Formats: sequence, structure tokens, C-alpha cells
Amino acid sequence: MKLRLILNFFLLAWGSAYAQNTVSKPKATMYDIAGTYALVLVDNLLADGSRIHLYGDNPHGTLMLDNHGNYVLQIESEGRPRFKSGDKSKGTDEENRFAVQGSNAHFGTYSVDTEKHTITFFIKYASFPNWEGTKQVRPFVFDGRVFKYTVPAPTTGGAVTGEVEWKRID
Repeated sequence: MKLRLILNFFLLAWGSAYAQNTVSKPKATMYDIAGTYALVLVDNLLADGSRIHLYGDNPHGTLMLDNHGNYVLQIESEGRPRFKSGDKSKGTDEENRFAVQGSNAHFGTYSVDTEKHTITFFIKYASFPNWEGTKQVRPFVFDGRVFKYTVPAPTTGGAVTGEVEWKRID
């Protein structure tokens, strides 16, 4: 009796483990992630595990992804100073520095690799001109509401990786 009970327990445990490993996880496609998102966070992660909030504690931004593979992304720091002259062509060095360092925008096309869970941005134009004409591959996770990707090689100094999180608003 004890042997049968033990055998049944092991068979049940093995069957449960087998079922968990064979059930395929849902794969996010372009059609799943297409939508409009509000920015939650943009952080750089340092080697010591600490985080740098690149655009402050409360950044603002929008990401729009359509079903045809087009996207537009814009990020702004909260509290960027206004130009005193009211004319952006007459900004001081400091005003221009804050305007550039406090924002990030690019647009172009994108594709999704469902097997690798990556999104690739094919950047046509960007506020950081060095990105124009480049492609950037980002591993991502998506739960239907939150779209989060990592930036393997951030262009700002000292970071090991970057993390960007968006929340669906449409």
C-alpha cells in the first residue's frame, strides 16, 4: 500500500512537471503589442545594481506602435526649464543642453521576433542623430498591459543595461 502511494505521488509529480514544461507560453506578436503606451520608467542599471532615472523620477512619454510596423516614441524629463526668450533659436547653452538631454524621440518601423521575444526598431529619424538609419534590437516582456524592454548597450555613460517600461493606455 505504501509503495503504491509513493509510486502514485511520483507519477503525479512527474506528470505535473511534464505538463508545465510542454505547455507553450503565449508569444507576443506585432498585433498583440500594437497600441498606445504611456511611459512608466526609463532607468539605467549600473554594475553595482543601482539605478539612475535618466529622465527624472517622473518622466513623461508616449510610444505608439501600429499594426503595419510603424512606430513613434517620445520621452521628456519633467521640469525642463523653459527658454527665457520664448524662441528656441535664441536658447542659451544651458537651455539647449537641458532641452537635448531631457528628451529622446525617434520614429520609423519595427518588427517583432516571437521566438526570441525581441522588438527591433528600424530608426529613420531621431533627436539623437547618431541613431538615424540604425536598427536597435530590444528583448522584451509583455503581459497585455505592460510592455517592458531592455537596452543592452545604453548610449549614456556607465550603464550596464537600460530598462524602459510602458503601460498601455488604449
